[in-house]
Order: sequence, then C-alpha cells, then structure tokens
Amino acid sequence: MKNGVITLKILLTNDDGIKGAGLWTLAAALKNRGHEVTIAAPLNQQSGMSHALSILREVEYKRFDNPDFEAWIFDGTPTDCVKIYLEGMNDGKIFDAVISGINDGANLATDVLYSGTVGAALEGFLHKIPSLAVSRDKNSEIPFDAAAESTVNYLEKILSIKNEPFLHNLNFPKKFRAGKAEFMSTRLGHRDYINAFTSRTDDEGRAYFHIGGTVYDIDAGEGTDIHAVNLGFISVTPLHCDTADYEELIELRKIFRG
Repeated sequence: MKNGVITLKILLTNDDGIKGAGLWTLAAALKNRGHEVTIAAPLNQQSGMSHALSILREVEYKRFDNPDFEAWIFDGTPTDCVKIYLEGMNDGKIFDAVISGINDGANLATDVLYSGTVGAALEGFLHKIPSLAVSRDKNSEIPFDAAAESTVNYLEKILSIKNEPFLHNLNFPKKFRAGKAEFMSTRLGHRDYINAFTSRTDDEGRAYFHIGGTVYDIDAGEGTDIHAVNLGFISVTPLHCDTADYEELIELRKIFRG
C-alpha cells in the first residue's frame, strides 16, 4: 500500500510495440503510484490485428532489458502477448487488471472490431481479469503523462467499486473540454472510411492495395464515444464478448417452431 492506495498487480501491453511512448509513460505512472507492473508487448507495430492469434507459426519471445520492470517482447500479436504470458509464463501471479495502451491513435466506434489495442484487453477480460483498452487521439494536445495519470486514477476508482471483471474502452480527446479530465459513459458510434483502398503499382510492376482513407462517421450522435471525445470528454465504453443477436435469435425460434 502506498499513500493509502492498495498495490495493484498490472499486466501492461499495447499494439504500438515495445517502444511505444504511451506504454512506457503509463508503466511509469503506475509504478509511481506504487503498483506492480509486468509488461508483455509485441516487438513491432500491430495495429489492426484485432483479436488475432498466431496459431500457424512459432512466436519468438525474449526478455526486454529494463531495470525498472519485468518486460517481455513477443514477435506476435497483442493477443499473443497477453495469452502467452498469462497461460504459458505466469508463475501463479494473480493480476488485478490488464491494460492495453496508451495507443497513439483513437479506437472509436466500429474501429474497435479491428483494434489490436482492444483485442489485447479482450484477452484479459476472457481470463476474467478487469481490463482497459486506452487510446489517445493521434492529434491530441493532451500529453501522454497527463493521459497516463488520468488512466491510473480511473483504474483505481473503478476497481474500488466493481467486484467483477469488465472490459472498458477509453478514448482521450484532442483536448479537454474544461482543461481537466472528465469521463463520460458512452455507446459505440459507427465509423467508416471513404476511399479506404488505393491500388498502386511500384517500379518493379508489383500491384498492391494500400488501406487508408478519410474518416466518415455514420453515427456520431449524442451518447456515442465519437460525440463524447468531440466535446472534450474521455469516452468510456463498456464492451463484452457476447456478439449474439438476441432479437434475431427470438425470430429464428419462431421460424423453427413453424
């Protein structure tokens, strides 16, 4: 316990890779608050990997040289990092939380379906561990250290209230509405991209597609995560892994009975 706060055991990961600035800033903020941090992060940038798991190849791993933290690098996906550490390397340590981030770029709306940041946090949630996916807008004026402090504050508060596993997706805005961190509970919006695929041919005649495009928000209405960050709030969207369509399930039961 430090300053009246119970020491938490945190497994920290990301999808920006082991050198991601947001990862180390958050690790330092957690450590300064007296929490025990273990890092399991991918070797390279893994954006867009969602909840992908490497099952057709070996995943190389090694210890990362850092005097302040137990840190491991995995040549795999963010989900590989969390799953392998928890199931293959953990010596019985019980983690109080898994945090994925701080990602350098937003993970809002339907982009959570593609997000490696969210995918890694989801793996923690599947292990029945309270989990956060934390992202900051790419063009944000909020420095990583301020985002890290707010994340630690949120984690400590929510763990003091909730007694069951959860999966929360946090997104920091470009700047705070009132010059300070304010949280807002939200639902997912709906985001798409215009001209997301560009076909090109290089000097050697190799044809390829580049995935990109301009953001087009189909649903950024009141109550969505997009709306919240546009207003300067930190959006908090509770997620779950049950993707069943229960209304359609009822309709199918009616059809099958007929």
